[in-house]
Amino acid sequence: MRIAMWSGPRNLSTAMMYAFGNRGDCAVVDEPFYAAYLAQTGLEHPMRADILESQSRDAEVVAASLLGPVPAAKPFFYQKHMTQHMIDGMPRDWMREVTNVFLIRHPARVIASYAEKRENPTLDDIGFRQQAELFDLVKRWDQAPVVVDSDDIRSVPAMVLERLCERLGIPFSPKMLSWPMGGHKDDGIWAAHWYGSVWQSTKFAGPEGPLPEVPATLQPVLEAALPYYERLKAQKI
Repeated sequence: MRIAMWSGPRNLSTAMMYAFGNRGDCAVVDEPFYAAYLAQTGLEHPMRADILESQSRDAEVVAASLLGPVPAAKPFFYQKHMTQHMIDGMPRDWMREVTNVFLIRHPARVIASYAEKRENPTLDDIGFRQQAELFDLVKRWDQAPVVVDSDDIRSVPAMVLERLCERLGIPFSPKMLSWPMGGHKDDGIWAAHWYGSVWQSTKFAGPEGPLPEVPATLQPVLEAALPYYERLKAQKI
């Protein structure tokens, strides 16, 4: 089984990759379209040159690899994807051949966390619009996309991950509830910039507190993202 997990940035996505990667029966890949996205958009991101050198910049080659042989011939293949990478022109037909899951987080939390690493994020930077578009696309294919909320995972990880595995039709493993400190061998090269806190973790952090205050300059981004978030939240497991 190939599991494509779709989220925006700063959304528990790396911790989820570590959880699946710790099962032992699951290969993982970290944001395989990142270099292609940077090459096509010309955006300046932290470690841009290193990222461009670390992955294929050809999105069609990337898509083919996601449907090719699974690393180490493992039975499960967890693919961590960023929704903002799926700009116009990126291949999508390959998504018909995988099980698509959508990981959501309240946009106020995403914006506050993202702004600490890269200033003044736009709506396109945080991926909510693209996430909703991909969700709608999968539904048009008569698939039943799964939506999981990062707040729920942090609050009751065992229960939510068991429920997720049940929906995916795979056995739950208690190994998913923890992982070794220091990152994963399949982390993208950008991990040094973005993954500092999760590198120091060995399990999911507990429930988050009140929503952070979003600066006035970013209120329009928050207001634009909320409808997309609320629509997917209504579909969560």
